[in-house]
Amino acid sequence: MADHAFVTLATNDSYAKGALVLGSSLQKNTSKKLVVLITPQVSDSMRKVLEKVYDVVRVVDVLDSEDSAHLALMERPELGVTLTKLHCWTLIEYTKCVFLDADTMVLQNIDDLFEREELSAAPDPGWPDCFNSGVFVYRPSIETYNQLLRLASEKGSFDGKQN
Repeated sequence: MADHAFVTLATNDSYAKGALVLGSSLQKNTSKKLVVLITPQVSDSMRKVLEKVYDVVRVVDVLDSEDSAHLALMERPELGVTLTKLHCWTLIEYTKCVFLDADTMVLQNIDDLFEREELSAAPDPGWPDCFNSGVFVYRPSIETYNQLLRLASEKGSFDGKQN
């Protein structure tokens, strides 16, 4: 369906390189639309390359959890910008999307993921009470986007713990 899309995020040129691999692997395995969200930190030259692989390249603002204490405990300070993924809910021109982290690669057709309901995701092996946000199925909605932003600002930490 034309109203379905695979979506990824690149917050800098390093992640954009991964997004290029992901996009190329998707091109070989689906006819769905391909969308990459990028932040202003992605260079213009990299954006031009992404435009050759993705149907849509959209610039979004960085959303940072500013939760350096928990991220330091995990030794993953770069995950602070993971909240930027929330922008994927603003893609309301699509009725259903599958988000894939830029460090994933598709080896065969996975279009059957679009048959799953929102929100479908796998549990995180390191945090079994949470889902892994690297691959998930969702329905874009400005209302959901606003609710998620509100929840993130009220609850703080990405792992559900109150500050």
